[in-house]
Amino acid sequence: MLFRKRKDNDVDINSLNDILFTGKKIVRIFYVMTIIALILLGTYLVKEWHALKFIGEFLVVISPIFIGLIIAWLLDPLVKFLQGKKMPRILACILVYLLFIALLFLTVALVIPAMGAQVRDFIGNIPSLVEEAKEFFNGVIGDLNHTFDYDFTVLKDRLYHTVETFGVNMTTRIPDMAIGIVSSVVSGGVSFFLGLMIGFYMLFDFDKLNHAFISFLPKRWRQGATELIVRLNESLRSYVQGVLLVMTLVFITQAIGLTLSGIQAPLVFALFCALTDIIPYFGPYIGAIPILIVGFMMDPIVGICCVVSIIVVQLLENNFYQPLIMGHTMKLHPVTIMLGLLIFQHFFGIIGMIVATPVIAALKIILTFINEKMDVVGKVTGYEDIKENKA
Repeated sequence: MLFRKRKDNDVDINSLNDILFTGKKIVRIFYVMTIIALILLGTYLVKEWHALKFIGEFLVVISPIFIGLIIAWLLDPLVKFLQGKKMPRILACILVYLLFIALLFLTVALVIPAMGAQVRDFIGNIPSLVEEAKEFFNGVIGDLNHTFDYDFTVLKDRLYHTVETFGVNMTTRIPDMAIGIVSSVVSGGVSFFLGLMIGFYMLFDFDKLNHAFISFLPKRWRQGATELIVRLNESLRSYVQGVLLVMTLVFITQAIGLTLSGIQAPLVFALFCALTDIIPYFGPYIGAIPILIVGFMMDPIVGICCVVSIIVVQLLENNFYQPLIMGHTMKLHPVTIMLGLLIFQHFFGIIGMIVATPVIAALKIILTFINEKMDVVGKVTGYEDIKENKA
């Protein structure tokens, strides 16, 4: 109770308490609305001042450091495992890095030449694919004319135009995309090589990096910061490692299925499926669209086989890969993930959809940690006051 009732006073103390309690809730609501308004204002200013472009250019400049940090962060658990087997850290770092570079080189040497050859053959066969698609539609339209006794010539012309446009776009865009990818790989090769070197040196003293970061904080924050970093590392590292492993399994199984289905450039389409699989919920559908278009353009049987391959891989992923590898790593509600995907896609495009889930998960961990330490939710909603009044 905020006031104690006196016998010689006729004032309704309970009413005063209710008024004061309601006033405090109004102040808290105003406080929350102010925070939301500041966030919206900050977003507007970032957009108007083109700050994202500046941030993007800055990240490109420091990308070798970021690449090195990610590599060291991912490989550190394996180094610690070898340390637990009584191996010196320096020797463990060298061994792990040699294995990592060998695996990277082997993957590039085996996959890239095969993918290049498949892309070249696929581009050369696009005109024949267009003609086969026209013949298929011509047969379908003929059957419709005979069945319904109606002239579907307009529909046939539109389908022809769509197929020809698609073929022209594929013929012109794929070489441009290939050139763009090669240019990006060449220009990013130096950054990646520097990132490898930086990551190697970071891996030697990775634990010291955490201590160095924490040492810059005030002493009363250091224990909490250490606990928060441990939580973030455990959640995000397991998520990233799980995603990479699921992507690898999806690529292998999809490549086998698409090769058996007879579609051209199966490795290219399998890699596209693996990359889009990073995006929760929407990714498998995005990856399946070009496969089905090309498959049915080649032959209805090939298209049906592609459908079977996609369904089988999705069943494997949903029933085996995800439960066994990922589990409930992020502990996010599906609605939260979908909203995050829509928001990040609006501001950052496809890259935003890829990073949306780990970023939202990290924000959830940080906000949960802050609430545990400061009980922000209780103070904003007035839950603490309710408990005190009931007490």
